[in-house]
Amino acid sequence: MRLILLGPPGAGKGTQAQRLVAKHGIVQLSTGDMLRAAVAAGTPVGLQVKDIMDRGDLCPDEIVVSIIADRIVQPDASNGFVLDGFPRTVAQAEALERMLHEKGLDLDGVVELKVDEGQLLRRIESRIKQTLARGEPLRKDDDPEVLKTRLDAYRRQTAPLIHHYREKSLLRAVDGMAPVDEVTAAINWIFAKPKPQKASTKPDTPQKTKSKSTKKAAPAKKAQPPARKPAKTASRSAKARGGRAVPTKKPAAKKAAGKGARKSAKRR
Repeated sequence: MRLILLGPPGAGKGTQAQRLVAKHGIVQLSTGDMLRAAVAAGTPVGLQVKDIMDRGDLCPDEIVVSIIADRIVQPDASNGFVLDGFPRTVAQAEALERMLHEKGLDLDGVVELKVDEGQLLRRIESRIKQTLARGEPLRKDDDPEVLKTRLDAYRRQTAPLIHHYREKSLLRAVDGMAPVDEVTAAINWIFAKPKPQKASTKPDTPQKTKSKSTKKAAPAKKAQPPARKPAKTASRSAKARGGRAVPTKKPAAKKAAGKGARKSAKRR
């Protein structure tokens, strides 16, 4: 799992990064801590950035990315990493992507902790009062004016990363003002692996569908009697009777005419 946590100072990125480390067995990569460790160890990169850090200048992106590249290949980073505080600019994000691509790796996601700046300032003021009441020394970032400056720098430099990662479909937003446990639960839900669905062992059988029509079917029509065959012609009758023609009956009118003719012949 390879993640990036985005959010302004005081959003709780460090707290959520530690919880992700404990849950997933990944490493937290804080570029500031890694640079200081490199300087303390006297590595080639550490010697290169020592003077830069002593002057208070920002280290070049190439150096920071090279430190990350060396760190993520160590055995304890085999399960992945969570980046806290880097990248800070779009240029750094692109340099990080090139380095990961060269190693055949990709980011799994970017979580933006959305916060209200007014509430952040009030949170800092409340923490200062509680720290002073306990008699404890204040942290360097426990200063409302310092926080305002850092918030302004975040809006100018880092906020464009939100659009950058949204276009890559990597960005997921979480309410950073919610209680710590709720923020953790929301992040875990985003990256929870879906449970595989069990394949059905029953064969697919077509379902019978009932007709919605309630009308009764019309009764079947009665069968019509077969048509009578036409009477046989005289020639066919003759053939049926051995070739002798059967005389047909004369009409009644012709019979009457024949009788009249015979009577007149006798009188003559």
